[in-house]
Amino acid sequence: MARIARPPAKSKARSPKPRTDAPTKAPSAKEISDLQGKVAPDFTLPDQDGKPVSLKELKQQGEIVLYFYPKDMTPGCTNEACSFRDRLKQLRAAGAQIVGVSADSPSSHRKFIEKYGLSFSLLSDTDNQTAKAYGVYKQKSLYGRQFMGIERTTFIIDRNGTVRRVFSKVKVNGHAEEVLAALADRA
Repeated sequence: MARIARPPAKSKARSPKPRTDAPTKAPSAKEISDLQGKVAPDFTLPDQDGKPVSLKELKQQGEIVLYFYPKDMTPGCTNEACSFRDRLKQLRAAGAQIVGVSADSPSSHRKFIEKYGLSFSLLSDTDNQTAKAYGVYKQKSLYGRQFMGIERTTFIIDRNGTVRRVFSKVKVNGHAEEVLAALADRA
């Protein structure tokens, strides 16, 4: 029986230049968790109305559940936001406030809030500087394509600005309950 030769596989075209704006090394999970017990990086970012909001101001109002998410209006991010929305009463009873951060614009956040009835602030980190400071701007992969983006991560920050808990690589289902349990355990 004769073998039929297959033509050689075509090589995939490569991008002529690597992206220069991408960091050479993304922070590891250990580096993110190293924030636990340390002072949270300060920030001032515009909210959904374009009003600047700082960590300093947020700390004055109580503990903060600061969650970073990839993009408004996407299925996972919508489920996460709605899960926090649905448990907002319990979160506030535990003395915490919810604040979301993504690279979307304030107007995108406004549409997201209005469409899903969210009653907490979403902050706009369009240059990803805050995401980088918190170690959540990382190289990601989707369908074989590599790109830089926000890895879904949540931080619980106390009134003194200390990171009390870090949830890395968050899975949306059950995450709000995890956060509530962590807030209950802190006392």
